[in-house]
Amino acid sequence: MPYKQAGSKLHTAAKSWRTEITAGVIGYLTTVYIVAVNGSILSETGMPLESGMIATIIASFIGTILMGLIARLPLIIIPGMGINALFVYSIVEGAGMTLQEGLAVILIASILFLITSFSRLGTLLRRAIPESLKHAITVGLGFFLILIGLEKSGLVVSGEHTLIAIGDFSSPEVIVSLLTLFIAIFLFIKNIPANFLITMISGTILASVFGILDAGTATSAVDVKLGDMIWMPSFSAIGELSFWLAIFPLTIILIFENMGLLNGQLHMLQNDSNFKTAYKTTAISALTCAFLGTSPTVTAAENTAVITSGGRSGKSALTAGLLFLATIFIIPWISMIPATAISPILIIVGVLMAQNIRHVPLDDLSEALPAFLIVVMIPFTYSIADGMAFGFIAYPIVKIALGRQKELTGVLMAVSALFIVDFIMKIAGI
Repeated sequence: MPYKQAGSKLHTAAKSWRTEITAGVIGYLTTVYIVAVNGSILSETGMPLESGMIATIIASFIGTILMGLIARLPLIIIPGMGINALFVYSIVEGAGMTLQEGLAVILIASILFLITSFSRLGTLLRRAIPESLKHAITVGLGFFLILIGLEKSGLVVSGEHTLIAIGDFSSPEVIVSLLTLFIAIFLFIKNIPANFLITMISGTILASVFGILDAGTATSAVDVKLGDMIWMPSFSAIGELSFWLAIFPLTIILIFENMGLLNGQLHMLQNDSNFKTAYKTTAISALTCAFLGTSPTVTAAENTAVITSGGRSGKSALTAGLLFLATIFIIPWISMIPATAISPILIIVGVLMAQNIRHVPLDDLSEALPAFLIVVMIPFTYSIADGMAFGFIAYPIVKIALGRQKELTGVLMAVSALFIVDFIMKIAGI
């Protein structure tokens, strides 16, 4: 009998390991698309595409390994979609900063994020910012990603007599983008495992068939240098108001996106008691990104695939983390993926983020009006920070006009005042 019991335990342990490793592999295949997508977005800052992909890989490896070792949870950490757009298009390009100055913004925002994870400040900040504005930021980021995806695909272009116009549907690039988008929608709706990865592969094949694949973009070999992995933030812009205004939206999004994602995923795992440790781990991971050259990491939304595949411990995260590190060796092939294969993913992720509009109380105009200003102005100003400013300024104005100033917090009023000062400085040309 003792031998049978020992054999049964060994069999159970082996089965558990197989399940955890399988879940880790599935999680990796579901999230590896981020290497090409985030690398492509980071390249908009002037960073070489290969460097952007290396930064994405290393950040995902470190964050996921930390989650497996510290929190012992089957959760993958990758650069956040939406946050990468905020970093590139609003902080670096929008505020006229260099990449290194943008990394300094990430450093300070991540330190604030880290402080909130080890103190009660996170709870206080969560209560200070109205829920409608938090959800509006997510929705606005979603529409911003949709716009970027439509631009990259060629489905919308600058109009001759209008701000934007529909693209040339006779163009091979637009045809490939449309076909890839339909494939992406089908795979996503059918909940096919690794649907985004399959989308990119299909899109790349279609680009080759239509003769628009630039094989010359592929690197002949992996050449990983220390300079590609370690970046030093620059604080040369620390005396400018735009620098500090860039910190606020990044901090807010880091805090609330991770809170929301972790709450849902730990509830699925029936492990709510591990929230504090997991939350601290995500903050530490985000902090490392300031020195890795990428936008901050967050808990991947695709972790649901890991959990439903049986992942319950850090073994799944360790498996996925090691696979991310091994991705460095296939960079030459990843760099071939064209924009027409990446843009559909941006569009679908944007649609998913835009679904948060259902959490905005549309029947209360004092909440809905400022929220919609954020949603509309983020894509139309091509700036997350400026779009947020409209909503954060309008919110206290509407509340005061209705005699509901008791609903305003000191933190919210201070943030609104900073945005007003920024607008005044822009008007004055300072």
